[in-house]
Amino acid sequence: MQVVLLRVGIDTGCGGIHGALFKDGSFEYIPIPDNSGVDKRTYGNTKGRYGRFLIDYFPNSRSERIFTQAIHYDPEFKTYTYGDPTTPKTSLRRLVEGDLLVFYAGLKGWDFECKPALYIIGYFEVARAGVATRFANSELRRLFGNNFHVMHPNVLADQRDRLVLVKGGAGSKLLQKPVRISWPGKNSNGCRLHHLSKPMRGIFGNFDGHTSIERSPPRWVFPEFTARAAKFVRSLK
Repeated sequence: MQVVLLRVGIDTGCGGIHGALFKDGSFEYIPIPDNSGVDKRTYGNTKGRYGRFLIDYFPNSRSERIFTQAIHYDPEFKTYTYGDPTTPKTSLRRLVEGDLLVFYAGLKGWDFECKPALYIIGYFEVARAGVATRFANSELRRLFGNNFHVMHPNVLADQRDRLVLVKGGAGSKLLQKPVRISWPGKNSNGCRLHHLSKPMRGIFGNFDGHTSIERSPPRWVFPEFTARAAKFVRSLK
């Protein structure tokens, strides 16, 4: 089997904030903006899983400007789908049934003081994966109908030959409480970076020394760590 780590969700570079981490240990997954504007869901009209509109998690200084901003809800954790047409995500087409796609995101204390860090927020028990052209139209609708890239016909038509889709099966979940995996560090220029923490390196490996997970392509766990990583991820609630 294979285990892959992938960063998702809003961050300061794409959306301007971190996801919300709450004092009780729970969190809110906040999607990135949809700059194409094709989706009717916005930060102002869409509620998170705790009943608040997503706009409530933005600072007051940005609320009016961001209220009508469309959102790119991907991955989605109702029918467990993920899609991406960009080159860095091309490798995800190699996922097969039984693999794990593990999502992590940047979170920051919302109702208490807690500095930004990276946390595992959920995962897919992979059922299907591949480029969209592999799937018949009926399969696309049945398996991926709730995915942002598939639900909008114009988007699908434009991206189909390069769009990688992943379907999560039974056991896939959005966690109730996230699990921190990062530790602050710096690059050679002294700029702050999030690195995989030492405890997490013992679980996922150190990716041949490339431990920065700030904004990275999918991180494929090396075979000698996959069983340990899978056991840990599946234990998360």
